[in-house]
Amino acid sequence: EAHKEKSGPPGYVDLPEMVANLNAVRKPTYIKVVVRIEVPHQEDVEKVKAAVPRLQDLFQTYLREVRPEELRGSAGTYRLREELIARANIAVAPNAVTDVLFTQMLVQ
Repeated sequence: EAHKEKSGPPGYVDLPEMVANLNAVRKPTYIKVVVRIEVPHQEDVEKVKAAVPRLQDLFQTYLREVRPEELRGSAGTYRLREELIARANIAVAPNAVTDVLFTQMLVQ
């Protein structure tokens, strides 16, 4: 924790708005999300910005496989956040992502 306090506040990287077609059986269903990535150190922001195309690709690919019923309720949003954090950590390795914050999410 002492190392964490010395490093200062976390950094944030805003991703462009993403729209994806969900894996719906009946009618086409879309999700629109605006995501902010939290990294543990401010100095990691530029490294994560360099990985934005890879982040977008991994997120879009995952969102296209999600079924609309999987996003219902706060539990659905929590699961989506956890999946996106796991994918973000793959995209920015060896750096780390501490959180994925939804600034906007619309399922239609």
